[in-house]
Amino acid sequence: MMLIPCPWCGPRNEIEFHYGGQADVHCPDDPQSVSDADWATFLFFRDNPKGVFTERWSHASGCRRWFTVRRDTRTNRVLPADSTNHARTVTT
Repeated sequence: MMLIPCPWCGPRNEIEFHYGGQADVHCPDDPQSVSDADWATFLFFRDNPKGVFTERWSHASGCRRWFTVRRDTRTNRVLPADSTNHARTVTT
């Protein structure tokens, strides 16, 4: 079992949440100018690190809000969100 700290409801069991994927991804500024390969990379490729990873979660069974957490993928330890992270484009 993993406890996820919802910023509004406090720590709750992971079964109350939906995983939203990698947090620091942003859509290309001009999608029409991006090649098909780069667009496919944006849509389908995400980082898969062994270690600390920034993720989006939704508290579906509680406040229903989205928030960002940092989780160590090796231990499932949830760390406080780092406000210095900025959205970036996914690259291969």
